[in-house]
Amino acid sequence: MTKKDDDHGYCKRRRIIRRLVFAIVFFIILILLAILIVWLVLRPTKPRFYLQDARVVDFNLSAPNLLSSTLQITISSRNPNERIGIYYDRLDVYAAYKNQQITPAYSIPGLYQGHKDIDVWSPYLSGSFVPIAPYLCTSLTQDEANGFLFLYVKIDGRLRWKVGSWISGHYHIFVECPAFLTFDNKAGGPIIRFQQMSTCSVEV
Repeated sequence: MTKKDDDHGYCKRRRIIRRLVFAIVFFIILILLAILIVWLVLRPTKPRFYLQDARVVDFNLSAPNLLSSTLQITISSRNPNERIGIYYDRLDVYAAYKNQQITPAYSIPGLYQGHKDIDVWSPYLSGSFVPIAPYLCTSLTQDEANGFLFLYVKIDGRLRWKVGSWISGHYHIFVECPAFLTFDNKAGGPIIRFQQMSTCSVEV
């Protein structure tokens, strides 16, 4: 075998390897491009939550720094996606005052929310003799004397996205809904929220 034949064989092998590498790179680019297109077309928009109504039917502070309360709330959720459904596997709802949870969590049963669907829940959030920080007890007493109370209704849960027959893994969802309440002194006790829907912040 001459040196010319060796050089020819080496060049041929290099061309084959070069074409193989090019084909692999091209295939990877096609896959990445397809994933990008699917994501741009079907990327999920996080659900929207609204606090439609809230009132406190029982609210009592007792020593030492214990709070008993019962709230009735109405929350709605809307799936804004046209092609993507949402599985809510867990939704725990509770009330908080100045970042401290003041009621045990109420668990909303798991459900599937279809495209553009709206779901509404009206749970009672009730807690008896819940320990709170001393400074919060003082703050609550002052708020009650001033005739107003600012709470947050919070939701902590997990969801999955559904596109056709494909279902994603679990994602954490956290919802925070402000509720400004006023004491109804004429009625002698319960607290009534201003009659306006509150838009909630949503993190997924």
